[in-house]
Amino acid sequence: DHILQFFGGAGSGAKGEAKIIATAFAELAEHLSNNLPRNPERAQCLRKLLEANDCAVRAASSEA
Repeated sequence: DHILQFFGGAGSGAKGEAKIIATAFAELAEHLSNNLPRNPERAQCLRKLLEANDCAVRAASSEA
């Protein structure tokens, strides 16, 4: 899936907890891509997972 390129994981610029979170999301995305049948629901699942990944990494990177 082309969307997997957007899950930074270990190669992302994230640091500390944000990097751990990004890696976990990247691993889950890879697992889902490899184990779910290719169909519109899998594509939607990966898009929503990417959105959740972005939110979680921003939350971990926030100083608030």
